[in-house]
Amino acid sequence: MAKPIELTFRSRLRASAARVWEWTVSVEGISAEMRPFFRMTVPPGVRSIADIPWRPGQPLFRSRVFLFGVVPIDHSELTLLEFTPGEGFVEQSPMGSMRLWRHERRIAPLVGTNEGVILTDRLTFDPKWARSLVAWFIDKAFQHRHAVLRRAFDGDA
Repeated sequence: MAKPIELTFRSRLRASAARVWEWTVSVEGISAEMRPFFRMTVPPGVRSIADIPWRPGQPLFRSRVFLFGVVPIDHSELTLLEFTPGEGFVEQSPMGSMRLWRHERRIAPLVGTNEGVILTDRLTFDPKWARSLVAWFIDKAFQHRHAVLRRAFDGDA
């Protein structure tokens, strides 16, 4: 069996950790980052992941994943291992298309500045099929997510 794929993305954002965190866990922010590559469903009425009671390792809900917003391609049992407001999370969710999906997002203050953070996404995943294509596509999707973050928060790479 092949070793899981690991990707890391970083962006400097000109905003407070609290503001970036609010975006990071809001359905609106998540959707903006993922569009147009993916759309994920959430239970009716959910506006923020922070509003859902959670326990480490227990699924919050099942989400359907749509390619380009319309083609159903997968499902995810959205599962958090860590969730620290203002600092980050570790999501490790069972997915139909992956043997492993782990997304760690960290928000750290920029040293020597009044307002600004570095947002880091670390991905570890193991697709069940089309490994090279999936790795390429996930890389492009997360490059896009960070471009959206930099536009939203006047940031840079």
